[in-house]
Amino acid sequence: MDEEWIAGINPVLEALRAGRTIHKIWIAEQTRGKQMQPIIAEAKRLGIVVQSAERKKLDQISGDVRNQGVIAQVAAYRYAELDELLAKAAQSGRPPAILLLDELEDPHNLGSILRTAECAGMHGVVIPKRRAVGLTPAVAKISAGAVEHVPVARAGNLAQTIDRLKERGLWIAGAAAAGGQTLYDADFTVPLAILIGNEHRGLGRLVKEKCDFLVTLPMLGQINSLNASMAAGILMFEVVRQRMART
Repeated sequence: MDEEWIAGINPVLEALRAGRTIHKIWIAEQTRGKQMQPIIAEAKRLGIVVQSAERKKLDQISGDVRNQGVIAQVAAYRYAELDELLAKAAQSGRPPAILLLDELEDPHNLGSILRTAECAGMHGVVIPKRRAVGLTPAVAKISAGAVEHVPVARAGNLAQTIDRLKERGLWIAGAAAAGGQTLYDADFTVPLAILIGNEHRGLGRLVKEKCDFLVTLPMLGQINSLNASMAAGILMFEVVRQRMART
């Protein structure tokens, strides 16, 4: 079985709570303070081995990812199928709300988007299999554990995935820098998938043409754009606002 590692207090604790397969946990020597107690207690309840290790060893394993003195060896992340995202929506009793990411490259953007998606109650995220960042340890750390709760599907062909979602009754809203209706005029109460473009190129031509409508954030300052995670967060919580107003 393929194995990976996750680092940081929140990512490890959320992996434990979510039932992720964890083989072993390492905690840096002399760091078993109050912050580590929930991890130690949950690991003990689940029968997972917890060992002490030199902080230097943990730093070597985690590399650029800040580990906060704890690392877990886990089974490789299992990506969801598209039907699982739609099934989650059906179980929630709310219209589907899914995020489509068109070749995002920055792990900070993906991690932040997953964290916001979990808070906003999105039913899942779809990323491409190629030319895009996946669920790396850095993404898991930045998501603050949200990666354990938000199903992420991978699409071999994002355009075909859009067609499948349309067949299932979803409307596709593409986030555009200009040329779309403002997000406040768009109807986000319908079964919906929001398409977010690449950090530098925006939406690809093919997927943009498949959108049912484009939405634009009104920009009143001197800087004419937001990064992908900020724009996605604003759009996701506009979905929340509109749907709460209807209930």
